[in-house]
Amino acid sequence: MLNEFKAFIAKGNVVDLAVGIIIGAAFTAIVNSLVADLINPIIGLITGGVDFSNLFVNLGEGEFASLAAAKEAGAPVFAYGAFITACINFLIIAWVVFLLVKAVNRMKASVVRKEKAEEAVAAATAGPTQEELLAQIRDLLAARA
Repeated sequence: MLNEFKAFIAKGNVVDLAVGIIIGAAFTAIVNSLVADLINPIIGLITGGVDFSNLFVNLGEGEFASLAAAKEAGAPVFAYGAFITACINFLIIAWVVFLLVKAVNRMKASVVRKEKAEEAVAAATAGPTQEELLAQIRDLLAARA
């Protein structure tokens, strides 16, 4: 059973998955910081500092100045502003991830094109292979005989 476990862990898929999860977690932190620290302040500046996250409808008794005060008092609230903020953040994050993936794909395509061009140049400038030279010698010897 221990050998089976070692074989399972040694498979490339498990290691690739673990690396993907770790990189994904680190990438999430980067994207969240980009959105929260760079993009949201710009959007706040453009919209005049509108903050949707504090918009709510009190479903219970009493008046509350903020969503936090209503939640602290235990009042039932319909926090539609938090949902709007989450949707806006999702769209921003999705757009940023799209742009990052597009840039990475463009870089990969550039590297692949460069490698193919280098291979084409190497193939064009390369002399005959050993097999081709031996075939030419064989043909010359056969022609003399």
